[in-house]
Amino acid sequence: MTLALDAAYRARLAQLVDVPPSAPRVPLWAGDARIGSVEPQVFPQLALPASLVREHAGGWQVQGKLNASLDAIARAMHKAGVAHPSWRDEQLAVTDEAGRVLGSVERAAVRPLGVTTFAVHLAGFAPDGRHWVQQRSLSKANDPGLWDTLMGGMIPVGDTLEAALERETFEEAGLALSQLHDVRHGGRVLTRRPANDLPAGYIVEWIDWYRCVVPDGIVPRNLDGEVQQFALLDDAEVARMLLGDEFTLEAALVLTESAS
Repeated sequence: MTLALDAAYRARLAQLVDVPPSAPRVPLWAGDARIGSVEPQVFPQLALPASLVREHAGGWQVQGKLNASLDAIARAMHKAGVAHPSWRDEQLAVTDEAGRVLGSVERAAVRPLGVTTFAVHLAGFAPDGRHWVQQRSLSKANDPGLWDTLMGGMIPVGDTLEAALERETFEEAGLALSQLHDVRHGGRVLTRRPANDLPAGYIVEWIDWYRCVVPDGIVPRNLDGEVQQFALLDDAEVARMLLGDEFTLEAALVLTESAS
């Protein structure tokens, strides 16, 4: 597999996936553990009580029981339009800088809180080396209509990486891992950049990506309504679409890594 991606494209992609915040941010603490970051005026503008957050070490410290307080903060952010408008009732892990899970918070609030998130992607290949890719639904809140890897999804709190890989592959592509050949971990990449759908949001996300071979005769089919279509493309077409910014940044990062 050889994607015709020159050094200039790879350098540009590296810049796009590692971008400083567009506005100043300060640390968000749970005790003495840093769990994220926020724009400094967000909490005062929401008039959050001191029982939820207090100033601490140049930033803000969550008070009380972490999960309960983060839930109250997330709901206040959502009501004020600071969090993502889609409340998912999906809890994502809240970790310290060493990656230890300290609690959880509603997915809609992770970007304005600068909480590190974790995702899994699956790069799928046909036996002849062509790429299985998906186009995101036109109704998706993030990156509608852009192209993606065969599967990509966030990892909820309590899920193992392997469990998320299996569940998301089935929900998005209608495929059981047992149907696929040579499923193996490919690598881990990090993206840090402002969230394009939330003015006060910042993305910090670790992506574990896997690769697999989809046997001839097996065709992905979406089960959760979040995929517009699947396509089987050769290297030249994938490279053309990457150069034309038709893929999500996360997919571009994974596809570029998988071709290295």
